[in-house]
Amino acid sequence: MPNDQPRMWNYKSTYQDPLRTNTTHLASGVVIQTDAPTDNHGLGETFSPTDLLSTSLATCVMTIMGIHSQSKAYALAGIRANIQKTMAAQPRRVAAITIDLEVSISGAFTAHDQEMLERAARACPVAQSLHPDLAQNLSFQFQRV
Repeated sequence: MPNDQPRMWNYKSTYQDPLRTNTTHLASGVVIQTDAPTDNHGLGETFSPTDLLSTSLATCVMTIMGIHSQSKAYALAGIRANIQKTMAAQPRRVAAITIDLEVSISGAFTAHDQEMLERAARACPVAQSLHPDLAQNLSFQFQRV
């Protein structure tokens, strides 16, 4: 049975020469821009689409950690992530994403809490959506504040 409801779009993207896109988040009006990287015929003046893929994994991990910690005896005081993307050829694709997370915690934080927080982070929706051949290398350094 056909759906007679109009489709509700979340984003709108436009292409601009040379090898640039602009994407609008329709609910907020926020615009992000991408460029093809310099090693693939682009200007490399802003994030590439594969950069966004890599940073999406990191930001999803951090968001899930924040959600997970909201009802705990400890507080997530902050997270910093350093992200490295490794490309492969034939076919050109992201082969690996390495993320080093520096996590600041206050309050009662046990080894079990750390294990559960890391497990939740590794199961974020972006991580679950990526192809299993893409290596996801996450490391966590916890510090009390």
